[in-house]
Parts: sequence; structure tokens; C-alpha cells
Amino acid sequence: MDFGLVLQTDPPASAVVSLMKRAERNGFRYGWTFDSAVLWQEPFVIYSQILANTQKLHVGPMVTNPGTRTWEVTASTFATLNDMYGNRTVCGIGRGDSAMRVAGRAPNTLARLGDAIDVIRDLAEGREAQVDGNPIRIPWIREGKLPVWMAAYGPKALALAGQKADGFILQLADLYLTEWMIKAVREAATAAGRDPDAITICVAAPAYVGDDLAHARDQCRWFGGMVGNHVADLVTRYGEHSSMVPDELTEYIKARHGYDYSHHGRAGNPSTDFVPDEIVDRFCLLGPPEAHIEKLRALRDLGVDQFAVYDMHDAKEATIDAYGTQIIPAINN
Repeated sequence: MDFGLVLQTDPPASAVVSLMKRAERNGFRYGWTFDSAVLWQEPFVIYSQILANTQKLHVGPMVTNPGTRTWEVTASTFATLNDMYGNRTVCGIGRGDSAMRVAGRAPNTLARLGDAIDVIRDLAEGREAQVDGNPIRIPWIREGKLPVWMAAYGPKALALAGQKADGFILQLADLYLTEWMIKAVREAATAAGRDPDAITICVAAPAYVGDDLAHARDQCRWFGGMVGNHVADLVTRYGEHSSMVPDELTEYIKARHGYDYSHHGRAGNPSTDFVPDEIVDRFCLLGPPEAHIEKLRALRDLGVDQFAVYDMHDAKEATIDAYGTQIIPAINN
């Protein structure tokens, strides 16, 4: 199993680079960041420094979207980083949550997202693609490679991931929901004539190593609120108790009342007081190293290829080090 580190690009950027260097030293192979231009610093500028200060770490957004950047700019940016540092980037992409809503826009449609996946990959790998009806090819790209991994929760999005994406990003670590969603992605891949086992499965969730579960839960409760934004969209689209979406995903948001993006992805987010301890425990990895190892082995048995640690809490360095010294070796040895 591969391991990734997920950070917000809060200033100073040097701190983000330092944590990514620390992650690589501890056996992490991927470095991810949020991508929301208003809330945080521009990630692609910081990726250049991360790549320059690491040797093998692959970097990318978790996740970008097809609405805040034109597709040829996204492709050219990835291709430029790859040309400078080797093919060490991954394009994580979704419909857009904070990046779109903070700017007063609605998330992108799945149709637009599906088109963007094809165009961005083709352009970044040097092939011609249609952009707004015009054929475009980036002429300087040689031997470019850009895997495109799609984030999804709902049934139509899961199907799209199976049909088009190189990887599937699931932003929660609940075992039941992970199994259900991986199955949906793989079935869609098979129906589209693709090899379902060729799709990389990445589960991303907060991890907090320690014996004080109450404190760990409070540090990671924000994650249930972040997931709740997407779940609320699903309930709006499909209704409560829909056969299309498991109740295990939707029940907990009944007490949700709005969401303040100024606290998005941060410990102590006041908009997430509706998230019960049970959801924090199910969605995240908490407790002593042994508890993390047990859940990671269960995720691996479900077909998860990478676990990406959301490291937005008060123990960033300690979590990276604990994974590097105790957890990653136990999983991969």
C-alpha cells in the first residue's frame, strides 16, 4: 500500500514544503494539497518547490476542478512540472466544492467533469484535444504522463470515475462505504470495457495517532463536516433513504445547519458540531498505532492501493513520524 500526505497550502509555503520533505523521509510516496485559490495559497507554485526539494514524491491536488482554471492551462501546468522534475504529478479532480462555492459558483456538472478528464489528460500527454470546439495540442511535450484520479461519492459520479478516471479518490475511510463505492467504480469500469483492476483506489481521511480519543475526535471532527457538504448535495439530488445512496452515508447530516467555508478543513470548525463521535471514528483513523494498522489492513483487503493522510490538526509532525516509524513498516513489511 502506498501512503500520501494531504495538506492545506496555508502560508508560509516553506512549512508545507518542509512537511512534504518530512513525509518522504518517512516513506510517504505522494504529497497532496487542497486547491481553493481564495482560501489558501496557489498550490501549483508550491508544487514546484516540493518537487525541487524531494527525490521521488509524486504531487498533485486533492482536488482541483474544471471550473476555476481553463483546461489547457491546467494541462500545461502539470506538463511543465513533469518536464522540470520528471513525471511526478497526479491530477486529482472533482466537481469542485470550496473553490467554486467560495467564488459564488455552483459545482461543475458531471458532464463537464468527464470532458475535462479526457481533455486535460490528452493535452498533458502531448495529444490533440478539442477545447471549446477548437483542436489544440501542446507542441513541446515529450513523453508526458499524467494520471487523472477522480473524487466521487454519489452513484453517477462513481460511474463516471469507473468509465474515465485512472484512479478513484474516496474521501472517507468507513469500511462499509469503501467496499460499496469501490464495487460501484469497478462495475462501471467493467461495463465500459475497461480493466477494473487498473483503476488506482485512494482512500483519504484524517489520521491522528494517540491514546486520547476524545482529543483526537475533536481535532478531526471537521472532516465529517467537509464530507457532509457533498452528502447534502446527494440528499438534495436523490432524497433521503434513496436506494441509490446508502443510509450509512446520509443519516448523520440531518442535524446539519449551513456551513462556513472560512473554517473549511480546520480543527475546531464550528460548522461541524453536528458530527457525532461515531462518524468521526468511522470516517477517520484514530487511536494508537495498532488501531491504525488494523484498519489499514482492512482497507487494503478491500482493494485500497493508497491511504492519504489528511494532516490538518495539532499533531502534524508527530503523525507523519508515527506513520513512518510504526505504521507504514507494519503494513508494507
